[in-house]
Amino acid sequence: MNYQSVVESVLAEMQDPNCLRPLSTVADIASVKVNDSFLEVSLMMPYPVGSFGRGLATLVEAQLGGQLDGLQPRVTVGWHVQPQAAKGGIPTMQEVKNIIAVASGKGGVGKSTTAVNLALALKKEGANVGLLDADVYGPSQAMMLGVPPSTRPDTEDDKYMLPVLAHGIQSMSMAYLVDEQTPMVWRGPMVSSALQQMLMQTKWQQLDYLIVDMPPGTGDIQLTLSQKVPATGAVIVTTPQDIALLDAKKGIEMFRKVNIPVLGIVENMAVHVCSNCGHEEHVFGELGGARLADQYDTRLLASMPLDMAIRQQADGGEPTVISEPDSEVTIRYQHAALALASEVAMLTKSAPNIPSIQISDD
Repeated sequence: MNYQSVVESVLAEMQDPNCLRPLSTVADIASVKVNDSFLEVSLMMPYPVGSFGRGLATLVEAQLGGQLDGLQPRVTVGWHVQPQAAKGGIPTMQEVKNIIAVASGKGGVGKSTTAVNLALALKKEGANVGLLDADVYGPSQAMMLGVPPSTRPDTEDDKYMLPVLAHGIQSMSMAYLVDEQTPMVWRGPMVSSALQQMLMQTKWQQLDYLIVDMPPGTGDIQLTLSQKVPATGAVIVTTPQDIALLDAKKGIEMFRKVNIPVLGIVENMAVHVCSNCGHEEHVFGELGGARLADQYDTRLLASMPLDMAIRQQADGGEPTVISEPDSEVTIRYQHAALALASEVAMLTKSAPNIPSIQISDD
């Protein structure tokens, strides 16, 4: 029996639960090997699968069962994040595989809260993650990560800044470089220069993903990101209300014009659930994020509730993914992070050098 064909056929019939494509187009078959009464199959995913790798292996085993001439399937699932290829003449960063901008058309829609929770959710899946606070005028990630106000980054050779570690992720922010009461009264070129220095002169350590918390709008920072930084893609954060959606559309159009793919939409404050009676109310409108995703042929990565705890936890330096790891809100962030990582993987996944299948009787 050609076991390779059987495995390929089974994967073609299964759907990857995160990128919603046939599993055969996502997973690489690293090896197929007969060992005693077992058919050992090793799969390699292009994004972190810490929370569901074993479950995926069990599903593949169930689909293979009964098709192997009496052999028992034994499936293992690993993962490896591919670096983005160079594009548009912008050199890639050796220690950063993928740069993901988290942006919004306007302020007050929960962009920074989304950025930090996505970063922590990716870390929870096993990825090496960094978080760059690119909002030079109003940096907030130091507070959200619980980093004390007096923290300053260490330096190396008087040339590089070392990222500040918090909750297992590497971070850099203007808040680490100036006092929290100091206003940044800078013109556009100075802001753009500051972003490039924080990005390029921080000694990031082997990151799978660098999440960039962008300032709101479509100004100098966004243009610098597109022209000087090898960004893999962008996530747009909005609320369901019409005025927020209008500004979100401008953000999407801007990223399209500078050839940065929009990887998905995160809709915040989608529904409020009364803590007393459980009544659900769509305070800011309904299904706005889904309509926006449909209009621009992208994904709705998550629809998050209007929940006071999300704000309180971020303000207290313990974002939801950390403070309530088993909550419904954390599960939503986790699903969003996996969907995001899978979209990045399908962008960066080229024709890989798949190891040849070896079938042998031991």
